[in-house]
Amino acid sequence: MFRFEHTELLYLLAIIPILAFVSLIIGRRRKKALERFGNPALLEPLMPGASSVRPIIKFYLMLLALTAIILTLAGPQFGTKLETVKRKGIEIIIALDVSNSMNAQDIQPSRLDRAKRAIFQLVDKLQNDKVGLVVFAGQAYTQLPITTDYASAKMFISSINTGIIPTQGTAIGAAINQSVRSFTSQEDINRAIIVITDGENHEDNAIQAAQAAAEKGIKVYTVGMGLPKGSPIPVPGGSKNTFMKDNQGNVVISKLNEGMLVEIANAGDAEFIAANNIRKGMNDLVDHLSKLEKSEMEAKIYTDYKNQFQYMALFALLFLLIDFIVLERKNKYLSKIKLFEEEDEK
Repeated sequence: MFRFEHTELLYLLAIIPILAFVSLIIGRRRKKALERFGNPALLEPLMPGASSVRPIIKFYLMLLALTAIILTLAGPQFGTKLETVKRKGIEIIIALDVSNSMNAQDIQPSRLDRAKRAIFQLVDKLQNDKVGLVVFAGQAYTQLPITTDYASAKMFISSINTGIIPTQGTAIGAAINQSVRSFTSQEDINRAIIVITDGENHEDNAIQAAQAAAEKGIKVYTVGMGLPKGSPIPVPGGSKNTFMKDNQGNVVISKLNEGMLVEIANAGDAEFIAANNIRKGMNDLVDHLSKLEKSEMEAKIYTDYKNQFQYMALFALLFLLIDFIVLERKNKYLSKIKLFEEEDEK
């Protein structure tokens, strides 16, 4: 297991692209200033030691060194000791709709992006609970087995898009059934399924699936993404104003099916959450989940981490050394060596 001890220092990496952009602007201004003096090709013999490439190489060597220094300060670590610990919590499976309708932008920047943000906020509020991820469209798949590794959960969530499942549709029932199968076999523990979807085009009996889950003691919450007035669905990979159309050539308007989601939540002995306001919606959901009784669970976690900063520090030193060796001006002795030029015939 890899981690950074001081993750807040990673924000310093934002400096790197800023410096690269500033360098690009300065380079262009210098080039224009030189062109005002005359033709660069004619000026070149007057500056035999000048090099246009070496300063750029030195600058990017410094950027690489700076990147390695920031990573060194952030404290890279590898977990070396895996232990089984007991903690009190619940098991949660998040079932996320990844059908094309989740690209609709009635909620900015899109329903799917807003849903992913909501999940991030939810995961940040979890303590000692296990979480898993199921994605669904026309079919449902387990994307992340249930775990206490919240960092991995966020990584999987951030990579999700509407193209990961080729079969289109919104099979909420299949998602609920797959979520039920994704829980651990441990008994006497409270469990919850959180279905995040716009609720459109349900292709199976989602209410029956929610009832079956509730009979097993699993609560099924629904989180509605979208607005009742709806929005057109952008064509994946298309231009900005290109939207999906039906067989008659009419633009398809995707609307939140709130009534269906309320019925599913009622059948699942839980609540419907409108996530138009992410912060309030997730806070309400966390409040509901916190009321569930915590049970003792076993989890495998890394309890001992070994620092690995020396590798990044070595890279930083190497880049600085190369930068020191490379001069900004051409070496007059090395420039006389012409390996690929033929000697003039005498």
